[in-house]
Amino acid sequence: MDQDILFFFRNHTDALPLYLSLEEKIISEIPDVKTKVSKSQIGFQNKRGFAFVSFLPVRKAKDRPNRYITVSFGLGYQKASARIDASVEPYPNRWTHHVMVTRMEEIDEELLSWIREAAAFSAAKK
Repeated sequence: MDQDILFFFRNHTDALPLYLSLEEKIISEIPDVKTKVSKSQIGFQNKRGFAFVSFLPVRKAKDRPNRYITVSFGLGYQKASARIDASVEPYPNRWTHHVMVTRMEEIDEELLSWIREAAAFSAAKK
């Protein structure tokens, strides 16, 4: 395992299995994906970043479990779903969506379809 990833999860070791499951699925389903670990997030990129894992607290503290990762992805429109904790439009026609993942079962086909769509959106940008 990458030492940078271990360092990133040093204060959240209980959330590491969630990340590893997500990483495995993304890498197996989307061609030519690279990961980039920074201080605040781990990015998945093709031409550009299309999905990110962080500990962004997108829920109020009382609604936030102890173990979670926040999965963020970008699309050209606002996706509507009760699973999406927050979405923002930092640039016109560029929406960033944040989903808090707390259990392995939440790394499912719906979430992966959004990430695949984000990868295609990223790859199509000039």
